[in-house]
Amino acid sequence: MKIYIVSLATGVLVGLIYALLQVRSPAPPAIALVGLLGMLIGEQALPVAKKLLGREPVTAAWLRSECVAQITGVPPKAAAPADPASGPTPSGQLPPDRGA
Repeated sequence: MKIYIVSLATGVLVGLIYALLQVRSPAPPAIALVGLLGMLIGEQALPVAKKLLGREPVTAAWLRSECVAQITGVPPKAAAPADPASGPTPSGQLPPDRGA
């Protein structure tokens, strides 16, 4: 959360400087945000190209774990650990304390 506050504060500071100098921002906000999104997506072109050139499959799971996390800044969710008390084990048997 701290990085977002620092980013916002920096943007406000730059906006104040623009206002004091009586200049307009270089791009309308929506266009600037779309440009930033394009930059983030473009950064992911190289890892995808490397994977394709290495003849490795580019799967949706790989894109989600590697690329989407970089674009959105949100780390991928870790797989939930198996809870032995929640049901059958992979072999299909109930844990010893639940079986009778």
